[in-house]
Amino acid sequence: MANLKQFLELFNPKPGNHYLQVTTLPDETTTSLCTLLQSVGGQLDLVVYNQELQEYTMQFPQAKIQQIQNLKQPFRATPRDHDIVIFKDIFQLHSNPEMMLKIGYTTLANAANIIIMEKKGSMNIEDIINRLEKYEFRAPNSIDVLEEYDLVMAKKMHMWGNGL
Repeated sequence: MANLKQFLELFNPKPGNHYLQVTTLPDETTTSLCTLLQSVGGQLDLVVYNQELQEYTMQFPQAKIQQIQNLKQPFRATPRDHDIVIFKDIFQLHSNPEMMLKIGYTTLANAANIIIMEKKGSMNIEDIINRLEKYEFRAPNSIDVLEEYDLVMAKKMHMWGNGL
């Protein structure tokens, strides 16, 4: 991946922040987020959907890693435990993206962000924005910060829609 500087500028981690990345394959974004969070005493949780179980603990020793082999299964996440949830290359592949949004909403703290990333040109950005609004995420925006990816970001707002 080319330059992650603009991507990393989307994040402003505070000490103790928890981010969750749900993906099919950890990559430079995962490594960069892990490093960024470690620099402030934060935690990256990682969910990897992959048919073949692989060992990621050597690559991400501080991350809590959950591996799931079936694209129909939900991932597990503690309510209100994460400050940002990032779905990378999984949202369109998963058999139940609405369930993923519900779990994402539940695990996010109030006023936290959700990010959906898919390969450039592969997702219908307007449809993603509408889905996010349907599931009570506010201010969804398409942001062009990575050459290889389309990225949509929205916020879970305190006392809106699904509430606390």
